[in-house]
Amino acid sequence: MRLAGKSAIVTGGASGFGKGIVEKFLDEGARVLIADINGTAAEELAAAKGEAAVAQQVDVAEASSVEAMAEAAIQAFGQVDLLVNNAGVTHLPSPLDEVSEEDFDRVFNVNMKSVYLTARALVPHMKTRQSGVILNVASTAGVSPRPNLNWYNASKGWMITATKTMAVELAPKGIRVNAINPVAGETPLLKSFMGEDTPEIRAKFLSTIPIGRFSTPEDMGNAACFLCSDEASMITGVAMEVDGGRCI
Repeated sequence: MRLAGKSAIVTGGASGFGKGIVEKFLDEGARVLIADINGTAAEELAAAKGEAAVAQQVDVAEASSVEAMAEAAIQAFGQVDLLVNNAGVTHLPSPLDEVSEEDFDRVFNVNMKSVYLTARALVPHMKTRQSGVILNVASTAGVSPRPNLNWYNASKGWMITATKTMAVELAPKGIRVNAINPVAGETPLLKSFMGEDTPEIRAKFLSTIPIGRFSTPEDMGNAACFLCSDEASMITGVAMEVDGGRCI
């Protein structure tokens, strides 16, 4: 029970990697607010997981929605120890000059602005308590970009830099900030990354991963649990690749 007594918010927590993180945190003794733009899915997952889980519909790109999420977590748990910025989107594979402004804005707001909004809503609370952990779910795309996902790649590179600068600034306040970099996995975003889901495209994608498989929600849950636990108390500013060797 490595997270016993801890309370957490996981954005994008109702599916994919976020769901894997939620389930691992609950298994390790944490109370978790499952925050997702799909409020119904969040409620269904929370109902299935019992009293330690609560649901909150949130649009992480909208300030008032993020503030309501933070208030709901503090009201439910009394405090927020762990914040996982997992919610993310991508644009479809396209030449960089053909991505629409609407798609660019969506990637910018969900992948980047959300980190600012959640920090603004929750860092003051963590500073008051002189304690807290923030985990940003970035991507191998921010380290080793793939063609035609340019603005998604850039957003994840931004998240990695944000992680490091947040870590430097917040360390004296007792707050650790890290990131994890998954490779693509069996999540709702997989088809968007690949453009289309065919055996041939999957085989080509997998050929770039030395371990030979996609990241799983369980992989993300295990890595997130370690970085958010007291076992990682000396680790901050790290962007841990959980990618089967893709970035070697």
